[in-house]
Amino acid sequence: MKNIINVKQWFVSLALFKKVGMIVFVLLIMVLGIFKLIGSKKQSVQYQTTPVERGTLIVTVTGSGQVSTANSGTISTLATGVVSKVYVKDGDEVKAGDKIAEVDLDLQGQQNANQAMSSYQSAKNNLDTAKANMFSTQSTMFSNWDMFMQIAQNGTYQYEDGSPNNINRSLPEFHIANDNWLAAEAKYKIQQNVVYQTQTALSAAWSSYQQTSPTIYAPISGIVSGLSLQEGSVITASTNSNSAQSSTKIANVKTKALPTVSINLTEIDVPKIKLGDKATVTFDAFSDKTFTGKVVSIDTAGTVSSGVTSYPAVIRLDVESNSILSNMGASASIITETKDNVLLIPMGSITKQNDTAYINILKKGKLEQVTVETGLSSDSQIEVVSGLSEGDLVITNATKTTTSQSDTKSQASPFSSGMGGAMRIGR
Repeated sequence: MKNIINVKQWFVSLALFKKVGMIVFVLLIMVLGIFKLIGSKKQSVQYQTTPVERGTLIVTVTGSGQVSTANSGTISTLATGVVSKVYVKDGDEVKAGDKIAEVDLDLQGQQNANQAMSSYQSAKNNLDTAKANMFSTQSTMFSNWDMFMQIAQNGTYQYEDGSPNNINRSLPEFHIANDNWLAAEAKYKIQQNVVYQTQTALSAAWSSYQQTSPTIYAPISGIVSGLSLQEGSVITASTNSNSAQSSTKIANVKTKALPTVSINLTEIDVPKIKLGDKATVTFDAFSDKTFTGKVVSIDTAGTVSSGVTSYPAVIRLDVESNSILSNMGASASIITETKDNVLLIPMGSITKQNDTAYINILKKGKLEQVTVETGLSSDSQIEVVSGLSEGDLVITNATKTTTSQSDTKSQASPFSSGMGGAMRIGR
């Protein structure tokens, strides 16, 4: 009985041993497979390069802003009533003083027009009076001048050779004649200024009358746009914050002046630009088009908003375009410097350490680090003064690649990214 039990235990032990052996065998096969897989993998570095090129480096300053309204004016009126006639339409070209429309004035409109006409007539009378006084003072001046010349050329006050007798010219008679002439001349000049003043007042009175007149006139020459009137339209009075009547806008007149764009610059960028600098401008409304222009004004006083200082610069475009409208959003790049025939590389390919610039290049299939001297730079490119030659392959990016029969894994190297050709070097 005891022998039977020992035989059973032996068979159990034998089965357990076989099972353990099988597990060990499987593990051994797996380990060998892993080592084989690892041994079959290869690592390589793939370099992305760009050649050193010779070209023109352009340095720019950028800013954003909007189209100004410097090349357009507003047609407005203080007249109130019903529009009886419209003489123009959108797109028509008008000259300053041309009729735009006629208005049948209401009672308030008639009162305003009569008051404006009365002021105009009073200003006209003042001008006529001022001119009459000027003629009178002019006559007095000439009379006094003639009297003075007769005394000054008299033998008492002048020698035979025409030189002045300064001793006798100190007598009261000579000084009185001289002073009368000078006083008359001064009064004439004063009266001339009075005439100029009354002429200005007359022009202002006429402008005021035109604003209240039943006829609406074009204030400047140009192309009519945004006309809101039609026959039968009613124009009513409106008041401003001071309770005074404000004018009603009728339309715009766009002149043939070239459009201007006001760009806001930072305090860092504004010292870099100067009048006459070339610029390229794009508009939010049609970003696919680029316009050229030049800087015509720089506001160095600047403005402060929320603690941020900005300096407006005005760019005048080189061409006129009907598609460019007032207050459109715009972006500009102002060219501050250009340099021709220089060696250029991507800005991101430079590595600096202790004020020394380094470049990684690919030479005969191998990576090589060289020291370079750099010059002018833009946002994307930098000039190489020495250390590189045209055509050298600058490494802009490197990627470590691990390959096997079943997969490929890549790991980026800490080079800066850039555009260019690629070359794989095995390790």
